[in-house]
Amino acid sequence: MHKPKPDTPKAVTRSNDSIETAATQPPARTHAQRAPDGRMGGKVEQDTEPSNTVSNNSNSEYFKPLRWGVDSLYLSYPGELFPEADAKLKELKKIAQSPEDHEAVLAQYPMEDHLFEVKDKGTKFFPYILVDNAFHIQFSRSKAMPLAYIQISSEYLTHVSPAEAEKALRQIVEQFGTVNEPANVSRIDLFVDFFSSEDMESWNRHAWVTRGSSINQYAVEGEFSGWVIGPGGVISCRLYDKTLEIEKQSKKFYLHKLWKMAGWNGTDKVWRLEFEIKREVLTQKGLPKLNHVLANLNGLWSYATTEWLRLTLPNLDDKTRSRWPIHPLWGYLSSVDWETNGGPLSSRFTAARLPGDDKLFSMGLSTIISYMAREGIKDLYAGYEAFIAALYDYHAGKSQFLGLPFDDYIAEKVAIKARLFNSILNGKEPTAAEKQVEQDRLAEQYRKQSDGE
Repeated sequence: MHKPKPDTPKAVTRSNDSIETAATQPPARTHAQRAPDGRMGGKVEQDTEPSNTVSNNSNSEYFKPLRWGVDSLYLSYPGELFPEADAKLKELKKIAQSPEDHEAVLAQYPMEDHLFEVKDKGTKFFPYILVDNAFHIQFSRSKAMPLAYIQISSEYLTHVSPAEAEKALRQIVEQFGTVNEPANVSRIDLFVDFFSSEDMESWNRHAWVTRGSSINQYAVEGEFSGWVIGPGGVISCRLYDKTLEIEKQSKKFYLHKLWKMAGWNGTDKVWRLEFEIKREVLTQKGLPKLNHVLANLNGLWSYATTEWLRLTLPNLDDKTRSRWPIHPLWGYLSSVDWETNGGPLSSRFTAARLPGDDKLFSMGLSTIISYMAREGIKDLYAGYEAFIAALYDYHAGKSQFLGLPFDDYIAEKVAIKARLFNSILNGKEPTAAEKQVEQDRLAEQYRKQSDGE
């Protein structure tokens, strides 16, 4: 049996509504003033670290939270699409479906500091889809369906609070149709990033006491990567190695900076506990609207970590699993206070879906090195010059075969990527007014990045 750490809180029994559960005494919490946008700020108690909301009374060598908040947010807006918006989106979707690249690149929708890609396909009930790095927006033509169904990206939610993100989103949606009600929440993902001296593989599946249908354990290239409980259900949970996931899969290296601001040393594994909560649970709890959900995050987290799922210290002499004491790690995780500041936000964000330097330059150097090895060239600068000359000759031949001037051939290739990256407005030479709008959009985006907004 896994024994509690000497410095962790002792187990006690507490009541949550009508359900009695065993839980560790939570670490001391600090409380901050709620700002108008829903974020927490203001003064904290004196025993609190400046970069964290957990008291110094907690065992920071055993458990240290770095960030917590909303990772992904899916919203819908009841309403009706404007006829003119319907006609415009239908036209752009048809353009996106063109087999000619020089036509398809024009399927874009510029709006304030967003330059959306208009997709060539929709779904059964949502025929129009607009995408950039902040929002994935689906619009419906049917009065029986919501006007819009949107996913707010996790990266955008590292830059602004959920309330701020929804405010910006609503301003966009209202330009496409009439919004009849506040935003409904279709799904919300709550997370806590932390590091701990606890071995996350030290317990077996019997330590999880859950209402979920299944418990799965995973590894990547022979290295333990985490647990998944209740996948596919109306509520599910993942406890996984976030540093490994970033390195092998998501490449969300921008989180490293935020973790370091919160006290990460840059080498320890950072684990993430994440709950995916769907609309069925939210409506059952009387929380259909976003403002309801954001006002009750503590209640949702408590339900997830004390009623739906608990990590326990199994007592094989007691067949009643509900009486098993809570694991010390779970005592800390379940005690996160959602009324306090969940950690630093990113100072920079762009709505463009831009590839990072790591991807671009790794691919670029790999291509040049491969060419040098093929041609027997050892000097990088000589290899680069030879590669560029050969590249030009190759694509000049292709452009000639297609009957395109070389500059037009390259411009078309750039336009294809620009549409995918949301980085350049393609199309015919814009009017003076359109140029000014685009200049203002880029200037505002640059100002926000320069000011660290």
